[in-house]
Amino acid sequence: MVEALTPQLSGIGRYTWELCQHLQDHAEVEELRFRRNGQWVYDPAELLVGEPSGWQWTGGVPLYGTRRIVKKWHQWRERKVPATLLVHGPNYFLPRDVKSGVITVHDLSVFRHPEAHPAARIAHFERDFASSIRRARHVITDTETVRQEVIAHTGLDPDRVTAVPLGVDPVFRTRDADEAQEVLARHGLRWGGYGLCVSALEPRKRIGDLLRAWAALPRDVRDVYPLVLLGPKGWLNDDLHRLIDQGREEGWLMSPGYVAEADLPHIYAGARLFAYPSIYEGFGLPPLEAMASGVPVIISNRSCLPEVCGDAAAQIDPDDTHGFVAAITRGLTDAAWREQARTAGLARAAGFTWARCVEETLAVYRSVERS
Repeated sequence: MVEALTPQLSGIGRYTWELCQHLQDHAEVEELRFRRNGQWVYDPAELLVGEPSGWQWTGGVPLYGTRRIVKKWHQWRERKVPATLLVHGPNYFLPRDVKSGVITVHDLSVFRHPEAHPAARIAHFERDFASSIRRARHVITDTETVRQEVIAHTGLDPDRVTAVPLGVDPVFRTRDADEAQEVLARHGLRWGGYGLCVSALEPRKRIGDLLRAWAALPRDVRDVYPLVLLGPKGWLNDDLHRLIDQGREEGWLMSPGYVAEADLPHIYAGARLFAYPSIYEGFGLPPLEAMASGVPVIISNRSCLPEVCGDAAAQIDPDDTHGFVAAITRGLTDAAWREQARTAGLARAAGFTWARCVEETLAVYRSVERS
């Protein structure tokens, strides 16, 4: 379960971590183990602050069972998975030595947009994904959009694929300027004085289109509201980095990269507008986190983003630069629209909780154990 846990959590890392925490504390779970690269991991929280010295981690799964939670490391020394445990691979794959289990398929971007992925990642999916699908007794997806894609792509019986929405951490909430001031000042930000995008810098996120649209804003708007771009480095983005350098030189773009986890909720809450032009997602947590923070949101009209955000976000075609510029301008300057979007966003985000995600995941486990 813990292969996606690193000091810099991706969306899948966030999903993995929330399952770790909530399943571990759930009254119904009598035994929970974490496995990575054929070894048991006693405390997955260690992976959020760096890897234990001398250990090599390359893969992992959670294991859900029918006895009490194991608390002593020496009880976890066996390398094989006990037959009484149900294996869940939350990051697309089951380990090769596991005969069956549950997997979460977050999206099919490797197959639908192979040009947006490194060759090594494509090779990994070509080598191991079909085997994991064959051995999966049930597949979980993050959205109904991806559920339908998985059924069409794999030919699985629809009864074997369940959509389980993700959740929004309560740390993403409305705040006032005084509460966020210390964090914003440390990053050189002004309350309500910037637009925000939190995203990995990879092709399908269409960050280049966002930068071109921001560069085309009316000068008086762009000068008051620079864009802040946060997120992992990603891949296949040499041209994007040239646009980033240009935006920095012109003074309307700030791109500090990945910020500390504890700072992120304050930076969300202080933003005037959040933009997310990705053309393909499995879920898309950042727009919901922005909504939960009381920030108006613009999303792409592609993939599952309309399913997740509904009418609470403005939807744009990232290929339509003129329309994108108009939406950003309205999002930054139209007080009536901003208030409507803020209210709708808070209501929308409130419906997505990690407690709900875990309960629906446990329902999948129970159905597999009964079958």
